[in-house]
Amino acid sequence: MNATTDPPQRRASAREVYERLRQEIQRGELPPGTALREIPLAERYGVSRTPVREALRRLEHDRLLEAGDRGLRVRTPSPEEVVQVYDARILLEGAAAEQAAQKRSDVDLALLDGLLARDRGLTDPPDQTRAETNIEFHAAIWRATHNPVLVDLLERLNTHLIRTPTTTLAMPGRWAAALAEHGRVLDAIRARDGAVAGELARAHMSAARDVRLQMWRQTGHPG
Repeated sequence: MNATTDPPQRRASAREVYERLRQEIQRGELPPGTALREIPLAERYGVSRTPVREALRRLEHDRLLEAGDRGLRVRTPSPEEVVQVYDARILLEGAAAEQAAQKRSDVDLALLDGLLARDRGLTDPPDQTRAETNIEFHAAIWRATHNPVLVDLLERLNTHLIRTPTTTLAMPGRWAAALAEHGRVLDAIRARDGAVAGELARAHMSAARDVRLQMWRQTGHPG
């Protein structure tokens, strides 16, 4: 009787390694300063060093990695860069809310309603949950624009803010205030009032930037 053998497992591609590492960086599982070495990563994913090297090169191009003492490490954004990202997001989030009010579908509204209701139903969620649910709501507004270029720009900008060690939603009172602001933006989108939706979205992101600056003043260092 011939012995049976298990089919060989499919190895991860360079794109898959890139996507996994990118998600881990964005979720904070690989915090700023974490060193990334080709050999340990190749062993982890069961691949040669070539796809790992390609993935790391892409992440460096995305400015998620930077050169360290011995290879690449997860990049730490500077305070100036973080403020610049907020300033850019204030403009783009306003544009997204305006376009969402004009182009949103009933399906988009239903999704946004569901996300806001879910978030309002959370009781003192951990900081990570606050950050994740917050970006899910924002991303749903971006998708409601049906503008892939705008979505891509906002996703790229948001990557830089995700890597800040502490979410602004951890500040006392900010979670409740942010949910109220989300509700007002959604009401304007529902009413197809682009001007009001854009103004509210810009004010929402401006408030987040101000909270970030307040956190830095209180701690004496970026975080």
